[in-house]
Amino acid sequence: MSRTADPGPTAPDAPDEPDEPDDEPAEHLRFAAHLRSLGATRPDDEAGTVREVLADPDPVMARSAVLRHLDRRAAGLLPDPGFDEWSASMAGAVDGDPLLTRRLREWDLLRSVTLARAWSTEDLDGASDWLQRKVSAESRSPRALAFLAVHGRTRRIRNAAAAGLREAPTRQDAGPPAGDAG
Repeated sequence: MSRTADPGPTAPDAPDEPDEPDDEPAEHLRFAAHLRSLGATRPDDEAGTVREVLADPDPVMARSAVLRHLDRRAAGLLPDPGFDEWSASMAGAVDGDPLLTRRLREWDLLRSVTLARAWSTEDLDGASDWLQRKVSAESRSPRALAFLAVHGRTRRIRNAAAAGLREAPTRQDAGPPAGDAG
């Protein structure tokens, strides 16, 4: 007896396509709308827009949108002289949120390491895995790389920092990475 493949549900009974906008959860739509709003805001309105997003009824989603925005903006502004003013403005906007406040402090520390400003090994030692990974993968600072090669929190961080030390002359000769200045 030959069997034919089950054709599956017919069109009227088939479930709607999952990527149709009507099927997208409301928080996903708001997340995308928040990212668009944050990305389009003028610098002088940015702190207010961040506060508006953080007032969303879903605090986890709102924090996630603001965190992504902070990471994008900080990465773009890292070598820019306006970074410090921007960071201070954002610190006021996210005051009271420990995660966002810490991420801003870590961007400030990354800026100090990147621009060869004053920073302490204690600050780098107490930094999140995120920052230690970022510094070990992207930094040209022999001091930061040497510290993380020995004291990095994870094997991945220590190995990346050690590799960065071996590549340090190549990294320095290649010129500053995107977003690096001075």
